Parts: sequence; C-alpha cells; structure tokens
Amino acid sequence: MSKKVFEALAWASSFLKEHGRDENAGELLLRHYMNKSRSSLLASLHDVVEDDMWKSFVESVKKHGEGIPIQYMMGYEEFYGRRFSVNQEVLIPRPETEELVYGSLERIKRLFGEDSVSLVDIGTGSGAIAITMKLERPTLDVTATDIADTSLAVARKNANQLRAEVEFLQGDLLLPFIESGTKFDIVLSNPPYIPVGDEKGMSVVVTEHEPHRALFAGEDGLDLYRRFMNELPHVVKDKALVGFEIGAGQSEAVSGMLKEAFPNSLVQVVYDINGKDRMVFAEIGF
Repeated sequence: MSKKVFEALAWASSFLKEHGRDENAGELLLRHYMNKSRSSLLASLHDVVEDDMWKSFVESVKKHGEGIPIQYMMGYEEFYGRRFSVNQEVLIPRPETEELVYGSLERIKRLFGEDSVSLVDIGTGSGAIAITMKLERPTLDVTATDIADTSLAVARKNANQLRAEVEFLQGDLLLPFIESGTKFDIVLSNPPYIPVGDEKGMSVVVTEHEPHRALFAGEDGLDLYRRFMNELPHVVKDKALVGFEIGAGQSEAVSGMLKEAFPNSLVQVVYDINGKDRMVFAEIGF
C-alpha cells in the first residue's frame, strides 16, 4: 500500500515517539532512502513513496525503535560538512566533537601561524578528527592511531573517500611514539570518558550498539586521561598544544591533571553549544 511522504513522516514520528526514540530519525531515514535534501523532501510532501522504498523505510524505523542507531543502518554520519562512513566498529561522530576541531584550528593558527606542524589524533575511530584537521589545514602533517585494526579500516576508508593524506597506525595510546621517540606539536583526542556505572542510565541505542572500548573508562571515566598524563611528556615538543574532549563535569579533574603534568602551560576549559564543559586545551611552553 503506497503512502505519501507526509503520511510516512507522520507514521514514523508517532511510532518513534511511542518507542522513546528521537522523532526526527524518521525524516533522516526517509531522506536517505529518497536521496533528498531536507528542503527537497519538504517540497515533496505529497509525492508517493514507492512500495519497495516504503517497506525498507518501515523496517529501518522499526529497527531504530529496537535501538539500532540510524547511522549504522545508513552507513554514514555528517561531520564538519562532510560525510563519514561508520559501522559498529566506530563511535558515531557527534556535533560536540566538531567544536574540538574548530577550537583546535583556531589555536593552531594563533600559536603556530602558517608554520607546517605535526599533529596526532589518538583513538581516531572513524578518523573524523584527523581527516577533518588535514582537510581544513592541508599543511598539517597528520598521524592517527587506534587500538583496534577494525576501527582503523573504517578510518582508512574515510581518508581515501575524502582524499585526506593521513598516516594511520595501530597502537595503544601514545606507546608507539614513546618507543619510536617521535614528538608532536599537537596532540588531540576524544578518548573514552564515560564512568562504567553510567551505563545503566544510558540509551540502548548507544550501549548495545556502539563499541564499549570507545565509550567507557573505569569507575570515574578518567582512566585514559591519567594514562595520557604519564605518556604525554614523552611525545610533545617543548612548545605544544594538547586538546581533549571530556565528559560533562570532568573539566576540573582533567585540567588539574594537565596543570600538574605541565606546570608551564596555559590550561583552558571550553563549554559546548549546550553549555556543558566539553573540551580542555593546554598550550604548553608558549
């Protein structure tokens, strides 16, 4: 039974609301199946959704009702105006992380001017941070690491599709660089930072589908930052920029650790669009 676009959207919205999911997901899925922008979808509300497309759409909406993220069904997510491939081996890029990229680009320009500098993105996942930094500032020499080869496969695919020259390396945090004696001007990371105990209160869309290695980090969520503080002094140059994404409420702990590890640094906490403490930057030796 064929449906019109407006009927399909209304059905999806009410189905998702009943199942406690984001009602906008229906529109994103329909745009995906019909290959339309938001404005062209809204301009075609009375068009008919073909039967086969309607069946696929209904199936996807129901799967999202069960908790499967729509990005994994569509196979991509938009980040900084570009489309990144995603699957269940990587965290889905979030809008908050775009702010880490923006804040880093701003600081790099101010601190390093037009110099060619080296950057490493630790725990790259889909490659969103590393690839975006390279494309936004092509003179950067960018390396990205992840502990999981399966995640790096996704990041490499994205780098190829988006034509970004990034070197990818499998490794545990900064250990590969400590071993090789490599030092960087800039270290960025959006590490796992959710306390293990928080899982119970989180959406199954996240906890049952996105990789736990990219989400959770010990009792207080700070395990990886602690490791960073031990390893960073070995891999940053005398003048360096460090930028972390953090969980809401963790800024005091993380900025305290950075000040302790780098007493000669300027440490700054930045709040995201939702007014939550989301980033911590350390300008070292300037």
